[in-house]
Amino acid sequence: MYFITSLKEIQDLNPFVIIGCGGGGEKFSNFEGVESVGFIDDDTEKQGQEFCNNVISRDLTEVLQKTNAKSVAIMLPIGAEGTALKYAVEAIDNGKNVVTSFRSLPISQNESIIKFADAKGVILKEISPRLDVIRKIFGTAPPMCTEILPKLDYKPKTPIVFVGGTSQECGKRTTTRLLGKAAIERGLNAVVISTDEMGFEQPVDMNFRAGSLSVMDVASAVIGSIKYMEEQKNPDIIFIEGQSSLTERGNPHPRGLSASILIGATPNATIVCHRPNHPYREPRGIEFEVKAIEALEPTKVVGLSLNLRNVSDKTELNNYESKYGLPAVDVKNGGASRLLDVIIDYIGDL
Repeated sequence: MYFITSLKEIQDLNPFVIIGCGGGGEKFSNFEGVESVGFIDDDTEKQGQEFCNNVISRDLTEVLQKTNAKSVAIMLPIGAEGTALKYAVEAIDNGKNVVTSFRSLPISQNESIIKFADAKGVILKEISPRLDVIRKIFGTAPPMCTEILPKLDYKPKTPIVFVGGTSQECGKRTTTRLLGKAAIERGLNAVVISTDEMGFEQPVDMNFRAGSLSVMDVASAVIGSIKYMEEQKNPDIIFIEGQSSLTERGNPHPRGLSASILIGATPNATIVCHRPNHPYREPRGIEFEVKAIEALEPTKVVGLSLNLRNVSDKTELNNYESKYGLPAVDVKNGGASRLLDVIIDYIGDL
């Protein structure tokens, strides 16, 4: 009832004042046939600047009075729902139609604003999340947008080490914890952030199951965890456990999850885990994973952690080290300390 699913529905509400001078606002104004007559943004640094052939203003009511706008389009990011509602009420109070993209706060769940729009005789609609298409394909879909966390822009003060891998069940969880333990034994104030459902093994300072979140929220969750732990513990170094792999062939579904954790971590250095002769996974291998990680984030893979569970000849470590030109260790047999040396040598004094 409240969803817009076609461009014509938007065009029929022209002209618009658009709230939000970021990617969403620009995208909306670039829709074919959309006429924008004003832009509003709360950011004082943006106000007065030209944006999409309009000058950004701060006062919605003032702009509505000065223009022939029939409608207001609210294009604000996740986390700004309170601001979005404020502008929606102001627009409706001025007798203007409202198009929103609340996503995590559907109009259908806000009876008060629906009644207010009805009383003022204006149209209140939101851009469809198109979950109807997913429901048509699979017979099921989430009841609403699953992205709920605010976007975070935070630069860590602490050196970050990301522990990735060539597949699932290749040693990321064990390697992350043993690196944390080795750092603590050296007197470093180390923090370990776990991202899997098995956050019981120590040391772990924070655990959340990244796979329980929308991929769009995972990077924010990682960034938020780093910020929180910096404020709580003022650490010397932070180790972040990755999930799955960027390149594994047989199970592509969690690859986006792996990418989101890596992006949120913004690591200074990365360790890649690998399990030779994996019995039930299909890794493409170390070379592919290293290239993928370093292409996705400006980080450096500085060492390999090998899970030798399916290897009879433990001297295989030497072959991996020669082949890939990276220190290769068995963390379960004293290798974590050497790996930590490599990390510290690369990052510098902690």
